[in-house]
Amino acid sequence: MGLINQSDEQYYLGPDDEWNTWDENYGSYQFTPIKDIINNFIIAYVGEDKIISKVKRTDVAYHAQRGIAEFSFDTLKSVKSHEIEISPSLNMVLPKDYVNYVKVTATDCAGLEHTVFPAIKTSNPLPILQDDRFQYIFNQQTQEVVTANESQTRKAFQKGNTKLGKKVFYIDPIQNVMFFDSSMCEEVVTLKYISDGLGTDEEMQVHKFAEDALYKYIAYRILSTRANVQEYVINRHRKDAWVARRNAKLRLSNIKVEEFAKIIKARENNGPKLPGSKTC
Repeated sequence: MGLINQSDEQYYLGPDDEWNTWDENYGSYQFTPIKDIINNFIIAYVGEDKIISKVKRTDVAYHAQRGIAEFSFDTLKSVKSHEIEISPSLNMVLPKDYVNYVKVTATDCAGLEHTVFPAIKTSNPLPILQDDRFQYIFNQQTQEVVTANESQTRKAFQKGNTKLGKKVFYIDPIQNVMFFDSSMCEEVVTLKYISDGLGTDEEMQVHKFAEDALYKYIAYRILSTRANVQEYVINRHRKDAWVARRNAKLRLSNIKVEEFAKIIKARENNGPKLPGSKTC
């Protein structure tokens, strides 16, 4: 039985019968939703004379979700992006499903993206208030140390960093905010970041190139949590899961030799460039 259950008209026009209104869900055929992953795993791996004799569906669902979260870091195409114009406050609140950043770029007037690099020698430390004798100030009711809203380190960074001659940022992991230097004011910035792939039901899907790797991951994780499974069996399934994941990475890397050679040649000819200004 074939997997394509749409006509060409249904695929290209979508539910509202209108072209390019963004309800068409183009490219969905590349992916397998998590409910199908769970069903397929139970059919193929669970039962008499199979790898796993019996398992609860909730256990399979748990390990499937953990697999998607782990694969999102280095295997699946889980990179998202947000584009904003930097306000005079010089910060960007990180997305609610943010795990780590892949790249931060500034867009020039030609629509080209230029990498913005992190400032590794600064941070936003917790600013503790002190009196004129440099002693800590305590709240009279709670007896806890009183802190300021923003640190002197952050103020100095955002005020005077233009002397470095390049655009930079740093991330405060406690506040979940990205801060920029003053040269970035009113620049259009794109944050490309990793999500764990578990934010919504629609996100919990796996590319077909990585589907087999996820099945082997689930099998290994289920067997590794059982007390009566011999160690050599667990090690064998651990190796199978590792090999399948490595193969999935290679398949999804999508390396094109001609494109790679062109990029290298362009870099050799032009050299690195700093982000351009907003005007041409």
